[in-house]
Amino acid sequence: MATTESIQKAYIDYVLTEGQQPKSVYVFAKRNKMAEEEFYRYFGSFDAVEQSVWTDLMQKTLNEIRGQEIWSQYSAREKALSFFYSFFELLKGNRSFAVYSIKKQRSIGTPKVLEPAKEIFEEFAISILNEGLESAELSDRKFFSKRYKDALWVQFGFVLNFWINDDSAGFEKTDEAIEKGINVTFDLFQRSPIDNLFEYGKFLAKNGGLKEKMGF
Repeated sequence: MATTESIQKAYIDYVLTEGQQPKSVYVFAKRNKMAEEEFYRYFGSFDAVEQSVWTDLMQKTLNEIRGQEIWSQYSAREKALSFFYSFFELLKGNRSFAVYSIKKQRSIGTPKVLEPAKEIFEEFAISILNEGLESAELSDRKFFSKRYKDALWVQFGFVLNFWINDDSAGFEKTDEAIEKGINVTFDLFQRSPIDNLFEYGKFLAKNGGLKEKMGF
């Protein structure tokens, strides 16, 4: 009897062997000795199967890192780094599928195959970013704070594409890209001299009369 996992495994085997999706659910089901209706009990299309592989990888990563005893002691930056390192370590075991899945996408922006995974990622990102804002680890900027999660997703997309094209031993360059990328991103999230300058500008705007009083 078919299961979610067995269909995912059979699908991955098919696309990596044939280099494309099956021509039809009927062909796929017959090849894997299952009734066509068994496939539809779990998935509505081959794209849905592919999306589920990515969401499962995303969720498995989150379950693993959140299960660490030290997790609650991590800063928002450390939690982001932990996620990225753990996700791409897990992805190594599915590299052939990941390369196939992403390279066949031709859309601009988030690939359709990653859309459900993006929802899971954003929920995670919002939770750690809110923690960072509450602890004052991150700067709460009007209008911009709500876009922090988008910056992290862009970083995820950059690292994913970097990893796909990384030919270094053990994907060491990807680890370096994660470290540098996340640290730079979180540096931008934190308070900087530009924030101080902005605050000073607001102060001058509110107290503009001072310059007349002081004769400047």
